[in-house]
Amino acid sequence: MLNEQQSGKMWSGRFREPLDTEFEQWQRSIVFDWRLLDPEIAASKAHASALCAAGVLSDQEASGVRAALDAIGKEFRTAEGAGRMRNHPVAEDIHHFVELSLVERVGDLGRKLHTGRSRNEQIATDLRLYVRAQIELVVDALAKCAEALLEKAEKTGDAVMPSYTHMQRAEPVLVAHWLLAYVEMILRDADRLKDCSARLNYCPLGSGAVAGATLKLDRTIAARELGFIAPTANSMDATSDRDFILEYLQALTFVGLHLSRFAEEITLFATAEFAFVILPEAFSTGSSAMPQKKNPDLTELIRAKVGRIHGAAEAVTLQLKGLPLAYNKDMQETQEPAFQVEFVAPMLALVARFTAALTFNFERMREASQTGYLNAMAGATYLVHKGVPFRTAHEKIGNAVRFALEKGVELGELSMDELRQFGSEFGEDFYAAVTLEATLDCHDVVGGTATHRVKAALRDTAHRVAAMKKSNAPEVIHAGA
Repeated sequence: MLNEQQSGKMWSGRFREPLDTEFEQWQRSIVFDWRLLDPEIAASKAHASALCAAGVLSDQEASGVRAALDAIGKEFRTAEGAGRMRNHPVAEDIHHFVELSLVERVGDLGRKLHTGRSRNEQIATDLRLYVRAQIELVVDALAKCAEALLEKAEKTGDAVMPSYTHMQRAEPVLVAHWLLAYVEMILRDADRLKDCSARLNYCPLGSGAVAGATLKLDRTIAARELGFIAPTANSMDATSDRDFILEYLQALTFVGLHLSRFAEEITLFATAEFAFVILPEAFSTGSSAMPQKKNPDLTELIRAKVGRIHGAAEAVTLQLKGLPLAYNKDMQETQEPAFQVEFVAPMLALVARFTAALTFNFERMREASQTGYLNAMAGATYLVHKGVPFRTAHEKIGNAVRFALEKGVELGELSMDELRQFGSEFGEDFYAAVTLEATLDCHDVVGGTATHRVKAALRDTAHRVAAMKKSNAPEVIHAGA
């Protein structure tokens, strides 16, 4: 005879011996998959609709089940309710918990709901619903970050800063141009997440344990009710697919990477050595030992978070490696990595507010843009317009820069006689060609930092950020009759 605890299992009929007590606790997933309460309730209600259409449940029974499921959601959606779920003495997972709670409310009708379905398809459906909802949260938060960067870029006007390659000053760019680079990254991040959402947006319900439901269910009913495009096309794939979790985590890794680059530059630019950025006090902390300190804790933590995200993706990669079809208990381990990145959307909200509060030392940035021969490329371009081959122009300007370095002056401070020792092509119009404004505006191409190009980019980016916030419904492609 099974003990009382074992008799509450959904699978206890075949077993005589009770589970090892420690194994029983160790293998339970309710301690973390309680987060799937809302997806489980939604999927169960959709399954009730399919059972009603198949004649397994009457209209009255289906209504009773749906009402009871709504009541369960209301009761356990709170923090106190979540604690009770995690500490439930019997429930193995969220599916078992909801079923037990349903039986408490409607008796055998609660047991009837499991007709024609398996936990294998339930968890696959719940996780798709969960990831889809998380993607919506992250994309919304990315939009707010993009808006904050765009607004900051618009306010910088014609302010200039040095750009860098190899962490050495390269050429001057508009501050707006620099900020818009991060908006481009965010727009790509949002596209990746939306692509992931579109690919996962097919409904596993009706796939059964592995071979498909044993009842002739209309799978489009549940799919439509849950907002999926269509039912999944193959029951074995549907019940064993977790690549959407991996794709989601990989897409979030890009988000983390791009945030870490922004955080690194802000951290660097806030140092006294650069002094380009003034950190907002609301997002900084002090030192317990050194009274003068204002530390960039937010950007340092942002810089580090990508490790957690990437670690989650790596964990799921190894969990899925080499798994035979179809469902295996290994897949339970893919859930916690997905839950462990719930911090991404709130983190993005912080970044948006931090960005809005940032201030720049434009005078210092402009000063840095006018020293260190950042107009050398413009000087070479001047010679190209005089008919000098670029490689030759590059050498001539390089020689002029070396001479200016030895003399301790900037390129535009050399006399005409000094310039002409490097080539007869130099004329008085050279000085106008290497001013800060001319150096910016010689980059007059789409995507360049010329002033009018950046103004056009600001307008275009504003439209793209606005479009990013709108839902792009994927094309409906039915998986089959």
